Amino acid sequence: MLTTTLRTLRSRWATFVGSFVALALGVALIAVTGLALASTLDAPDRKPERFAAAPVVVRGQHTLEVPTSNGERTEELAMPRAVPADVVAKLRELGPVVEDRSFAVRTGSGPTDLVGHPWSTAAFAPYDLDAGRAPEADDEVVISGDWARPGTRVRTGDGTVRVVGSVAGLGFENAVFYTDTRAAELSPRSLQLVVDADATAVRETAGGNEGVEVLTGDARRYADADPDRDSEALTAMNALFGTAGGVTGFVSVFVVASTFAFAVAQRRREFGLLRTAGATPGQIRRMVVHEALGVGVFASAAGCGLGSYAAPKLAEWAVEEGLAPHWFTIGDYVWPYHMAFWTGLFVALCGVLAASWRAGRTGPTEALREASVDIRAMTRGRWLFGATLLMTAVVTLALVLVTNPGDLLQRKTYVSRPMLLITAVALLAPVLVRPLARGLAWPAAQLPGAGGMLVRENAAAGVRRTAAVAAPVLVTVALAGSLLGATATLNQAKATETRERTAASFVVTAADDTGFDKTTLQRLRAVPGAENSASSPSAVYTLEDGVALIRSDARAVEPRLLAATTRLPLAAGKVGDLDDDSIIVNEEWQKRTVGERVDVWLGDGTKRSLKIAAVMTVGTGDNGVYVTPRNAPAAPVDRVDVRLLPGADSAAVAAGLHQAVRESGGEVFTRDAWVRATYPETNRTTRMGLFLVLGIALLYTGISLVNTTVMATSDRVRELAVLQLAGATRLQVLRLVGAEALMVVVVGGLLGALVAGLNLLGMWSALGLLSVRTSVEIPWTTLAAATGACAVLAVTSAVVAAGLSLRRSAVELAGVRE
Repeated sequence: MLTTTLRTLRSRWATFVGSFVALALGVALIAVTGLALASTLDAPDRKPERFAAAPVVVRGQHTLEVPTSNGERTEELAMPRAVPADVVAKLRELGPVVEDRSFAVRTGSGPTDLVGHPWSTAAFAPYDLDAGRAPEADDEVVISGDWARPGTRVRTGDGTVRVVGSVAGLGFENAVFYTDTRAAELSPRSLQLVVDADATAVRETAGGNEGVEVLTGDARRYADADPDRDSEALTAMNALFGTAGGVTGFVSVFVVASTFAFAVAQRRREFGLLRTAGATPGQIRRMVVHEALGVGVFASAAGCGLGSYAAPKLAEWAVEEGLAPHWFTIGDYVWPYHMAFWTGLFVALCGVLAASWRAGRTGPTEALREASVDIRAMTRGRWLFGATLLMTAVVTLALVLVTNPGDLLQRKTYVSRPMLLITAVALLAPVLVRPLARGLAWPAAQLPGAGGMLVRENAAAGVRRTAAVAAPVLVTVALAGSLLGATATLNQAKATETRERTAASFVVTAADDTGFDKTTLQRLRAVPGAENSASSPSAVYTLEDGVALIRSDARAVEPRLLAATTRLPLAAGKVGDLDDDSIIVNEEWQKRTVGERVDVWLGDGTKRSLKIAAVMTVGTGDNGVYVTPRNAPAAPVDRVDVRLLPGADSAAVAAGLHQAVRESGGEVFTRDAWVRATYPETNRTTRMGLFLVLGIALLYTGISLVNTTVMATSDRVRELAVLQLAGATRLQVLRLVGAEALMVVVVGGLLGALVAGLNLLGMWSALGLLSVRTSVEIPWTTLAAATGACAVLAVTSAVVAAGLSLRRSAVELAGVRE
């Protein structure tokens, strides 16, 4: 059998090369995403930055710690507490104490991420003066970097200042240093301080106070801004590459398995001849498995080598696009290569196993008859697995809609769910291909000439070939439509939800997280013809089932003004019942009965028992909770909703609002403009993440489409030669091949659109059950572009492969034995 295999290899080179390419690229994709995922498991140890030279840093309570039966649960506080005044007084007895402050600085000429500090903290980084001197007056500052020269006057949101000095930038921030007095005016709250004293003495003095942390050594990094940004970046990258790995792994396995199965199906005539010559079913199966094993070993090894080259390129791209921190590189890991190699080999063997079993069972005469026409394209196993997967997709969707429709709005769900339906439709594709092909080609078949009829009959007769070439198109269109359509539909649903909830005519937002100062709020309230509802961001925490500490985003607002400017989607209760002793929750809360009391921790960690005044629907998941300002201590006002009073002039009110926030740098939006600004199109990070996931997968499916098309076309050499002998010119044959390839792409595109439509229909149903009425956003442009690209690839590869095959005479080709 080995000798026979080697002797027939010359006539089947396209099949072997196609299988090798598909598997090698699939293994490479698995290796690349595996290496990237493994490299996101550990972050480098970050050293202190702003307080690298500080003796001891003391800060107030930043975390909420709640003991449970399963151990202590911890959450970051939305509003950290300052160090208690009595503790500060005791620390001053040990040595000099410097209060640290950080606040945003807005200018029209400097960097957009400027942050202000007291000059006395500059020595703890340490920053050293490069030019000029230290600030001495309230209107003097020292800057980091060289974006302004000493002597330059700079206009800020808090008045004009004069640059009197500069320090070398240290890379982790763009700082502006004020005098300590002016910094205290601009940022009254000090959450941490530096003590120049013995660390042991500081711990003995402050360590016994609940919620007070004493930081020394490398622990001082926790006093820096966003000390966990590396681990947070790795978590985001882990999710990104995990999603990419799941999608590309699925696409690789799907394409490789279908390619190998198609490669075996192409050789039915050869198997029939071998059976006629006396080969047993076992010999046929062993031959096919041994071939797959040989191709699998070499292709998997080549894929691992290709993956080792491509993985660093992926890391460089992620860093350049801002998806990964600057230090991210591919680590020296071995297990991703093992995973990729053995997965590739396993899939290759599985891909030929079912086909080889059928080839071994088929009698010689039946195999020779089926070599020309696909009589039984659907086997029992294919029916069983296809129907099972389809029923699983339908049943699980129904269960989720009944039990937890919000789960369908999660990224991990709308990324993974299409794979189940894609596989089911691909397995059942031969059932759909014949009627689709006949229907699509029917208009062309009515035209004069035999071209349209041949396209229709060839596609309908070669069901396996049509389904195999359509499979990559199905994956391409289904993935693009499902993922991009899901994000667009979810964005539209959030915008619709926000628009319906907002009754204000204008929305005024602060320029940064520090919010509006008292002067700006007074100016806004003084605008004639307007009623203002100021709100602050905060959070509340609750313990569910006695073991899970859950954080809910909260907004603090006066109840009367909230009712005037907001239409909350209430399921029970009234907005007007909100007071300092109550809270408005949503239906996701474990306790959600109006009048029932619930124990919560406020944004600063204070424990309170609040009565439920009203319950909102869940919606898209953005419906947080509402409390009064008293239950959001120290939360800055970052938004003001403005309602026009009866008879007020809209233009005059808008002008007054703009004038009120001119110095603070806030923005004034109409309601519709605010909705667009709040929920724009998919943000850049998410968009680039989707590009990575889809780009890798679709690049592979594009290559596999070319690969499968060449395999399918090379298998038709004799058929095309017979057409020439029947009187068709070479150009007519090539046009026929191109038309068939185009129609197969359309079949695959329709099946892919069907899968994408079903997935988006599930999300739309979930949104309806969550009381969000919105439209389904189908990315028609993207689907058309994906289908068009597939058409170009398929037609080009089919015509080129056929053209190369037809270089020999038709008589010679008609006698070629496959």
